[in-house]
Amino acid sequence: MHAPKSLRIAVFKNVMVYRIGEGFAPTLADVQTALEPVQFVECGASQDKSIGWVPPRGEAHGPLVESVSGQWILKLMIESKAVPGNVVRRKVDERVAEIEAATGRKPGKKEKRDLMDDVLLSLLPQAFARQSTVLVWMDLENRRLVLNAGSQGKADEVMSALMNVMGGLSVSLIQTLTSPQAAMTQWLLAQTPDEWPADLTVERETVLKSTGEDAASVRFTRHHLANDDVRKHVMEGKLPTQLALSWDGRVAFVLTETLQLKKVQYLDGVMDESGTDKTEDRFDADVALSTGLLGPLIDSLIEALGGEMELGAAAADQALPNPARTVVNSTVTSGAAEADAEDPPF
Repeated sequence: MHAPKSLRIAVFKNVMVYRIGEGFAPTLADVQTALEPVQFVECGASQDKSIGWVPPRGEAHGPLVESVSGQWILKLMIESKAVPGNVVRRKVDERVAEIEAATGRKPGKKEKRDLMDDVLLSLLPQAFARQSTVLVWMDLENRRLVLNAGSQGKADEVMSALMNVMGGLSVSLIQTLTSPQAAMTQWLLAQTPDEWPADLTVERETVLKSTGEDAASVRFTRHHLANDDVRKHVMEGKLPTQLALSWDGRVAFVLTETLQLKKVQYLDGVMDESGTDKTEDRFDADVALSTGLLGPLIDSLIEALGGEMELGAAAADQALPNPARTVVNSTVTSGAAEADAEDPPF
């Protein structure tokens, strides 16, 4: 069974899952109050980056945290301005030439660095600003925090922004007893679909990489994966870093070796379950449906990976043709130091 070709992009199309530590139990009003002093403000003329919270519903002056069916949704806005490096270097070279012509001396390294800073500041007001947003889903009942982030760097920015305003919040990336790479390897080596975990189906896309010095890789796209050709690559030491899966015939996604879910899409007809007219505000319906599907999906995936690992425990991976790399557990606590996700469709 394979996912239908007709898909709809989910509200959370890139998923990173964290476990919220014990003892964090704010009210909705507490979160709103904490976010208000750090609302988003556009970059100033000489400012290269600005980060702040915006109303997730998209309404001007709306709440900074929305509660939909008990699930809390926040949105962080990140604006950055960049000046091309070659433009900065050309301007600095022009300044250096002017100094040499006027004084007969060549500026030193420190003076060149100062010139570069001055040139950058002078060019920033002319630079175009780029904005991106990251949705944050807080499920306090299940102590789970989910980010719609496509990269670890973007996720780190969000977590830093959260930690700076929410006292008592501590989170750790969810780790499983069997690493995703070990499990994906087992599923690709399976002889029949009966060996796949319940509710999960291996689809038609994977990326295999070797762990040797050559770091050889092969990508299969729109390809039947339960065959000897794929198994041969795995047995030769190429391990999966990405694998397309579908869950319960309702959600398609790509699982990565670091337990990220990418390219999350709803299978044909799932969004119709919202029962909301297309002319109406779909925010509540889309969020309720997305969180209602992703919650059980995450639970099923964790179960398929042997359950959640206790903090500090070692992964219980079975022997593989080439040992799978296990991601080190990381914890972030309030007060810690500090491919972009696109805006969701609401």
